Amino acid sequence: MSPPRPHPESLRSRAFEITVDDGRETFNALSIEHADCETEWLMSDTVYALENMR
Repeated sequence: MSPPRPHPESLRSRAFEITVDDGRETFNALSIEHADCETEWLMSDTVYALENMR
């Protein structure tokens, strides 16, 4: 029996620009979340285009 396939429509992503230190430092972050569960998410401040990872 094979494992269930993930449903791509159940994931969502959001991009953020985060500013810290009273505006002195800004960085970008990417959040990938399971659309049906608030406790299943991944956030990264190291963002690469998928094409650059191959």
